[in-house]
Amino acid sequence: MSVFAPSTWAEGSANKEVSWLAETQQRPEKLPADAKSFPSLLVDKAGQPIRTVAAWQERRKELLAQWQEFLGAMPAKRDPSKPPQVKVLEADTVGNVTRQRVEYEVEPGLVTEAYICRPTELTGTTSGVVCFHSTVEHSIRQPAGLGKDVQKAFGLKFAQQGRIVFSPRCFAWPANDKMAVQEETRKYLARVPKSLGMAKMLYDSLVAVDILAKLPGVDPERLGAVGHSLGAKEVLYLAAFDERIKVTVSSEGGVGLKFSNWNAPWYLGTAIDEPGFPHDHHELLACVAPRPFLLVGGESADGDRGWPYIAAALPAYHLSDPTARLGQFNHRQGHAVPPIAEERIEEWFRTYL
Repeated sequence: MSVFAPSTWAEGSANKEVSWLAETQQRPEKLPADAKSFPSLLVDKAGQPIRTVAAWQERRKELLAQWQEFLGAMPAKRDPSKPPQVKVLEADTVGNVTRQRVEYEVEPGLVTEAYICRPTELTGTTSGVVCFHSTVEHSIRQPAGLGKDVQKAFGLKFAQQGRIVFSPRCFAWPANDKMAVQEETRKYLARVPKSLGMAKMLYDSLVAVDILAKLPGVDPERLGAVGHSLGAKEVLYLAAFDERIKVTVSSEGGVGLKFSNWNAPWYLGTAIDEPGFPHDHHELLACVAPRPFLLVGGESADGDRGWPYIAAALPAYHLSDPTARLGQFNHRQGHAVPPIAEERIEEWFRTYL
């Protein structure tokens, strides 16, 4: 069977689970001393237990509204039905993949770039994936397979496997090979003062999905998201806020607010360090339910101490289906994507998207 017969491939994956799903939902034998614990999210405004999907959806709306208020203003309005037009700047062919560097207006008057990787001989429709780069100077060249860290070239690899991938540039890079995080964040916050850097990242991610969903050959009902490190942070927010994203993998982003530099101005700022800050990312994980979400860690940004976040979100998943497709895979090899992680990320997408 050709890898470019996506509809047949998808039918072959129907009603199956990854064989290691239960493993990702097992509490580590010993949690770190600083591991958190969370009260149940399945409690309504009146303090009553939530036992139905409908009641959970109301609670989910409340949580997302609270997070949206915290993130602040979005930089612009968007119409998902009318995404920005992309202009192809250059294109090449890598084996069975056509790779295009494109530009588009991410906001009115503000142009950015992305790579699109697609199977050259695609017929019919296939799944689409939005892929976010990590904190490297060469930004979108990483997922497109033009960087040194080939294990993170998800854009190219996923296209080789029959998907269409859109890899946008984070706003903190004014050019594809120039990282200027502090300066670009300063400019953004001066332009949109009642906002956070993560609001800009979320907005840009939503625009990327708007574009991906309308690309020729993409099945808009089969969209996924993947990212490592910085990109992993972006996919967490995108999956929580955008139900178009059906499958997600977040690798080494640091799911807990204290796990990495979430307090940087280009993310959430120092408000999260204030005593009594009422939120953490177990809430966003629960808001993804029941869509499959895999958290990948290596005992650097993510690892065993992330288990309480999975445990806190699992009850929201169980409301819809006893087979909760939420879990954590810890490869214990640091801030990297080793071969075993690559294999599991690919299997997660192959099975659920």
